[in-house]
Amino acid sequence: MEVVILPGSKQIGALAADAIEALLLRKPNAVLGLATGSSPLPVYDELTRRHQERGLDFSQAHAFALDEYVGLEPGHPESYREVIRREFTDRVNIDPANVHSPDGTAADLPAACQAYEDSMRALGGVDLQILGVGTDGHIGFNEPGSSLASRTRIKTLIEQTRKDNARFFKSIDDVPHHVVTQGLGTIMDARHVVLIATGAQKAQTVRDFVEGPVAAICAASVLQMHQHATILIDEAAASSLKLADYYRHTYDNKPKWQSI
Repeated sequence: MEVVILPGSKQIGALAADAIEALLLRKPNAVLGLATGSSPLPVYDELTRRHQERGLDFSQAHAFALDEYVGLEPGHPESYREVIRREFTDRVNIDPANVHSPDGTAADLPAACQAYEDSMRALGGVDLQILGVGTDGHIGFNEPGSSLASRTRIKTLIEQTRKDNARFFKSIDDVPHHVVTQGLGTIMDARHVVLIATGAQKAQTVRDFVEGPVAAICAASVLQMHQHATILIDEAAASSLKLADYYRHTYDNKPKWQSI
């Protein structure tokens, strides 16, 4: 796990976009894993700018969404398929047919979850997965207590997550109780994981999953075992880390040939 502490969201977005641009240049048909929420927005904005101003090409790429609410009708503005379309994929030249998301309306949800796993596997797996992290350490919708080996499946949201997400709906009563999410085992299959966390409200969470034990109570801690996980955080989110100075020193003295 590499921890990179940067001044703010703009620098984080640029560095994550560098990694994605380098991936697309060497592998135009790369498979990207996309997350929703506020954390990835600077990345999507920067990638959009590079596409519009420099012609960064997504035409052969595929993208897989991390999760989806169960029961929201197709086209619902807060379904994650629509959020990702609005925030990113409609702004670049990726083929809409190459943008995949879990089916939260399927009559047979377990079968739909298996089909989603199979579709990722058929394309060779995710090359780079973008992640945010919840204040309780969840990634995707893998709430505290999730199996560290879990695959794409149905999960019940804890009330805190529903409260956190209620700001996107008319009221908390409109927030679904269930979701379909890639599992922690699924996320761990990605060849490169880039997790973004910003703000003082994430400081304890970052310390827990970066420097705490690997444990199901903090789902993101499983990334300590990933072969190529990059954690991009701002100074506020880094404020509780015991080894913050070491992470800064390591990044400042990184060999120039070594990317994130």
